[in-house]
Amino acid sequence: MSLDLQNIEQVYLIGVGGIGMSALARWFKANGREVWGYDKVQTALTDALEKEGIPVHFEDKVSLIPEEILDNDQSSLIVFTPAVPVDHKQLNFLRDAGYHVMKRSQVLGLISTVFFTVAVAGTHGKTTTSSMLAHILHHTGQPCSAFVGGIAKNFESNLLMSNADLEDQVLVVEADEYDRSFLTLNPDIAVITSVEPDHLDIYGDDANLKEAFIDFIGNIKGEGQLFIRKGAAPEIVRKLQANTNIRTFGLGIGDYAVENVRQNGQGVIFDMVNNSEDDSMDDITDLELNMPGEHNMMNMAAAVAAALSIGLQPDKIRKAVATYSGVRRRFDFVINTEDKVYIDDYAHHPTEIQAFLSGVKALYPNKKLTAIFQPHLFSRTRDFADGFAESLSLADSLILLDIYPAREEPIPGVTSDIIFKNVKCDEKVMLKDDDLLDAIEKAKPELLVTIGAGNIDRFIEPIKQIFEA
Repeated sequence: MSLDLQNIEQVYLIGVGGIGMSALARWFKANGREVWGYDKVQTALTDALEKEGIPVHFEDKVSLIPEEILDNDQSSLIVFTPAVPVDHKQLNFLRDAGYHVMKRSQVLGLISTVFFTVAVAGTHGKTTTSSMLAHILHHTGQPCSAFVGGIAKNFESNLLMSNADLEDQVLVVEADEYDRSFLTLNPDIAVITSVEPDHLDIYGDDANLKEAFIDFIGNIKGEGQLFIRKGAAPEIVRKLQANTNIRTFGLGIGDYAVENVRQNGQGVIFDMVNNSEDDSMDDITDLELNMPGEHNMMNMAAAVAAALSIGLQPDKIRKAVATYSGVRRRFDFVINTEDKVYIDDYAHHPTEIQAFLSGVKALYPNKKLTAIFQPHLFSRTRDFADGFAESLSLADSLILLDIYPAREEPIPGVTSDIIFKNVKCDEKVMLKDDDLLDAIEKAKPELLVTIGAGNIDRFIEPIKQIFEA
């Protein structure tokens, strides 16, 4: 749909409580539009939106659509997320009435056309990497706006806004492969952190997923650049090897290689060495990342490579990296004392869980690791049950919860048990959500992690209170 956002005065977001949708709501509000939203459930995020002056309601009734929307069909924009069911009454009413109705990804694509845009894609790491790059740009004084798929601690939001003129800004966006959303973007620079099978409910198989990534790369503007982790998708790189604007990064390999890695408390210090033919890019030494895990170091390497290509100075980048604080629910320390540690993470794919638990065990090799995992989606549980079982077996003790369905209906035969039966932990148990807090209180774990992309985050504060008590 062709639409000039300058003509839009009212915006109504259906599914406003999602991390990407809430960022759009905030962006429109900050840019002078009247904004309202609907969501299925009330959350801390919808509460925050209401405090910011964005009314939200929680019933799917046509009568609850704001009057200002109903009275102004041509100057109103309706934004929805693919998670909204096809029989949603409000969405169908507004669509049938001829309103401007667009997916979140389409609106983000429209917004990105007026900026110099860096799009960060990948089946893992895109939220962390996009928040890292946004922080580097902001900290170094480069005007930047950013849509991030999580709450970045440095600016306590999923949205970073700049007051500079649009032509002076860089826009950082998280390019989501779900529902082929990232194909709405035409970035100047693209970053791909990883390409692994996921969202097979959309793509069917790994080959179709990779074709979508190739299409995404094809959307990069003519003089643009691609940064991709070395070895992440060699068949994609081979297929596009005629494109001289491809640059790779990696641990000890690639055009931009991470070298000289040294442990530094819970984080690392490392160098970035330019092995490419582009001598305009400097080496950058002694980057201090205050986060554990090889995956986080690779995410920062991607962000630094992109920042260098934009023209930021190494000394300024180095200072910015040292002040990066992370993203909520990404290796997020909730309790960190000598005798009690509690970490929360959004990992919801076997590879992410493997990286997360490996990082935790490397930090605390002498502590018993208790992991609580809530599977996300019936289809993902079905497609990767063996991988989940293998990665979760890294824990010493596992508490496995029921599957969080999100947008899906149940699939016959698909329950948490298809993971549970193959987990090889010394201790393991399946629990209902209502029994979780009692189990933690009785077990008194010394090292606890919660893992998952569903609503497991609602337990963070109660678990914290148990630890503090």
